[in-house]
Amino acid sequence: MTVGQARAWERHWSTLGREVNALPPGPVDFTGWFGRPAPVLLEIGSGMGETTAQLAKAAPELNYVAVEVYPPGLAQLMMRAETMGIENLRLLRGDAVVLLEEHVEPGSLHAVRIFYPDPWPKKKHHKRRLVDREFVALLATRLAPGGRVHLATDWENYAEQMLDVLTAEPLLANVYAGEPGGWAPRPSWRPLTKFESRAEVEGRISRDLIFERR
Repeated sequence: MTVGQARAWERHWSTLGREVNALPPGPVDFTGWFGRPAPVLLEIGSGMGETTAQLAKAAPELNYVAVEVYPPGLAQLMMRAETMGIENLRLLRGDAVVLLEEHVEPGSLHAVRIFYPDPWPKKKHHKRRLVDREFVALLATRLAPGGRVHLATDWENYAEQMLDVLTAEPLLANVYAGEPGGWAPRPSWRPLTKFESRAEVEGRISRDLIFERR
């Protein structure tokens, strides 16, 4: 971490953050942690937090939870939250699959966002990709009826994999099934990420997918 990130960690982690592998057994009490009842949105893979901070700031009515494995990224996000006066954000460090399996109640999430997950572009590494059939089946059970999962990627074959596994999940329905290819229009509210900017420069097309729990 940088000096600033380390200071942010010291100031805020005890209040804003928790380690997934240190959570007590059972579901996280998000109402108690946030100090209010509100719909819970989970963002998986917040990176350095620039997009996450903007999205949390824009939705004060949500209890916004970000899970990430990279400590400097979480520290940077806490710095952004402090600067922007964001109060509806909590952070978890660790494995999102463990979090969903062991610490999130079925039917409890208002929404899940996964923007630009690691594409593992080499074919021999595709098995490491987060979004596969088993993960989507787990994720679908944690969404409340009407809850949405929103994915975005700039890697064409990963986008197609995402579309295939989401479409195959019986608990989910494509909100934009009537659009060409089933892709969602790029939402105007989603900030332009560094990954998306780089993709445009390198000639890759970003694709969004939005599915809803039946």
